[in-house]
Amino acid sequence: MALLKANKDLISAGRQEFGVLLNQQVFNDPLISEEDMVTVVEDWMNFYINYYRQQVTGEPQERDRALQELRQELNTLANPFLAKYRDFLKSHELRSHPPPSS
Repeated sequence: MALLKANKDLISAGRQEFGVLLNQQVFNDPLISEEDMVTVVEDWMNFYINYYRQQVTGEPQERDRALQELRQELNTLANPFLAKYRDFLKSHELRSHPPPSS
C-alpha cells in the first residue's frame, strides 16, 4: 500500500525541516557528551514525530506507516550528524590533551 501524497509531502517537509535544524547546530563549549547528544537528537526526533502525528492523514494503519517512515527519514539524517559530533569530540579531545612527545 503506497503512502498518500499528503503524507509523502509531510514526510518530505519534516525531513527538510529536521535537516535545517541539524545544519544550524554549532559545536562549541560547553561540550556535552556523545550520549547526551544522542538524547538531545532523539528528543528532537520525538518532537517532530509528535508534531506531524497531528497532521498525517488516512486510516490508522496509513498514519502509523507514515510516521514510521518519517522516523526512518529523521534517523537517516541524525546518524551522520551524530557521527560528525563524535568526530568533533575526538578532535577536541586531541587538542585539549595532546599526546606526550617523545
